[in-house]
Amino acid sequence: MVDLNRWAWVEIDLAAIRHNTAVLVRRAGRAQLWATVKANGYGHGAIETARAALDSGAQGLCVALADEAHQLRTAKISAPILVVSEQPPVAFEQMLGDKVVATLYNETTIAEYAATAARLKTVGTVHLKVDTGMHRVGAPLEAAMARVDQIASLPSLKLDGVYTHFAAADLPQHDETAKQMRRFAEFVAELERRSLRPKHVHISNSAATLRDLTGQTDIVRVGVALYGISPSAEMQADAIELRPALTWRARVSHVQRLAAGEGISYGLRHRLERESTIATLPLGYADGVSRRLWKSGGEVLIAGRRCPIVGVVTMDQMMVDCGDMKTKIGDDAVLLGRQQDQTISANDIAAKLDTIGYEIVCAISSRVPRVYLNR
Repeated sequence: MVDLNRWAWVEIDLAAIRHNTAVLVRRAGRAQLWATVKANGYGHGAIETARAALDSGAQGLCVALADEAHQLRTAKISAPILVVSEQPPVAFEQMLGDKVVATLYNETTIAEYAATAARLKTVGTVHLKVDTGMHRVGAPLEAAMARVDQIASLPSLKLDGVYTHFAAADLPQHDETAKQMRRFAEFVAELERRSLRPKHVHISNSAATLRDLTGQTDIVRVGVALYGISPSAEMQADAIELRPALTWRARVSHVQRLAAGEGISYGLRHRLERESTIATLPLGYADGVSRRLWKSGGEVLIAGRRCPIVGVVTMDQMMVDCGDMKTKIGDDAVLLGRQQDQTISANDIAAKLDTIGYEIVCAISSRVPRVYLNR
């Protein structure tokens, strides 16, 4: 039994992170692998997973926020860090002090970042993000060359890279990926004709890396695959070499035998069709368990058996139907991971909630303790 102050925790297998990194480094070929550890390492712990990935062949890191980069620098991690979207001007001094790679794409932001770097008497390393079709962030293709010229004209900035992001690489049958690759290749070719190609040109994410779409990239920005999660249900076969790193566990905190017809949890929305043993687990939606899992087929593993979640998941507790099992307080329960010969994956839960595996692991609250195995 894990010696913690509560009977609910997450185990992170750092050996799995190291294994997955090595697999993905091999798949990346000549390209560098930069591990994406934003959102607290997709719920796995940013610092711990960053160190494991860097120890196993990753050459850089990607985050979403300036403060996420600062957390890594405070932990004495010196590898290159790319912040993958523009940040507010108040963050510029911190980013320049931390010597991170800034992503820029708007004319005004480029000018402001350059002005801050000039005031600090430093040169900011930047990557220009180009929108080739996802239409989330990035310089539109028709304006991207002007942004390259703008950065090149500013002595306080160094254009170290250009990149784009796939909208549908995790959907192998989607035709947009080939179109984005073509648009980006044409843009890079124009940079080369003008002798403006920077050191790093990158396009590939986890899905593209697993599909070997790495021919025109100097860096693969790998996120979800690092943690052993397939980017989509359609890519399960592509991710067969990966090992899930996260197991979400709890101990049964209460057991009761209830008669047929009894209702469970708020609103008594679930009523038992037969007499059954109901086990309570001490975690709920404040910990990241979806409140609606009870009515979408959610299950928990106890004694190697799949036990359905019954009744509305509450803020701090949830109930599962153990049937006629001899369940007792302290029994091990697995919400996500393997127990005996049964497994519940992040994508399994996601399918029941009409979402993706990313959301399942990212939603696990910070109040759930993380326990690291195989340091």
